[in-house]
Amino acid sequence: MLTMEFTAGDVARIRFALSCLWEAASSFHTLLDPPAALRPWAQRVLPALSAAGLAPGGDNLLTGLIPAGPRYMPDFLTPPPGTLTPSLAAELRVVLATDHTVVRRELDLLEPPFTAPVAALYADPAAGLARLTGEIARYWEIALAADWPRMRALLEAEVFHRARLLAEEGTAGLLNGLHDRVGWEADTLSVAHKWCAGGTVLAGAGLVLVPVVFTWPAVRTVSSAEHPQLAFPPRGVGTLWETPASAPEALAAVLGRSRAQLLVALETPVSTTELARRTGLSAGGVSQQLGVLRAAGLITAHRSGHSVLNVRTPAADTLLAAAAA
Repeated sequence: MLTMEFTAGDVARIRFALSCLWEAASSFHTLLDPPAALRPWAQRVLPALSAAGLAPGGDNLLTGLIPAGPRYMPDFLTPPPGTLTPSLAAELRVVLATDHTVVRRELDLLEPPFTAPVAALYADPAAGLARLTGEIARYWEIALAADWPRMRALLEAEVFHRARLLAEEGTAGLLNGLHDRVGWEADTLSVAHKWCAGGTVLAGAGLVLVPVVFTWPAVRTVSSAEHPQLAFPPRGVGTLWETPASAPEALAAVLGRSRAQLLVALETPVSTTELARRTGLSAGGVSQQLGVLRAAGLITAHRSGHSVLNVRTPAADTLLAAAAA
């Protein structure tokens, strides 16, 4: 069990952020043993990664820094995002500027022996960090760039959902609802890690909550008092690569097949562009049908970051439940 003890100042500084680096590091870890929901992605990207020498087991830094299973991964791979939605380039600049003492201290926590690339990073952090950031940038282009727009839409929807929970239920409601391994009681956050234990008293920096597609189905933490982070899986990860469920025939008969299919696809808040991708309808057709559903009180729209997210109303949930019964 890992615990983080909060002061009042830490509670006030809880914030959300998205992170390309968290997705890159976590997705590489996923490739080592992909769960069912993420297997379609892994099967698609592995051949290209292998050809580029960036797959797990290759002669690359990522293989040496990101071990299989619930083992330690150096924190300098995932520095705390400075803004809500930093670019990959901005995050890589932070990695490149990592203090060399920090690099060596965190590498010392890896299970021996070092791979040859990690040993070279330890001996010459400046050159090694340059190689590492180059590898991550190339890995991103091959494995994640094409999927990032819809991943980002899902993550922004998750932030919207969690921020609403914070407004409605406060800190306890937010943190207790993040994951079944996460609990909040008496100003202490507990994370049930199987192989990681200890306690940290936070130092006023707060906590960065990072929804990460590729942490699914687990959570990961950075528990340093100065830069604590909690990476957790967003809802709806399986929808990124699966074929959406068909609309119930009874509902399609009442609303029309396109509008019924849109309601089914709105299991989580989704942008118009993402709805078009999931349903195969044109963006213009989706916008038109959403207007009808909005006028009928079956959906609402809210802005979150760069996106406008469409959300089912309780009336729509009742309709879907009745049609499925």
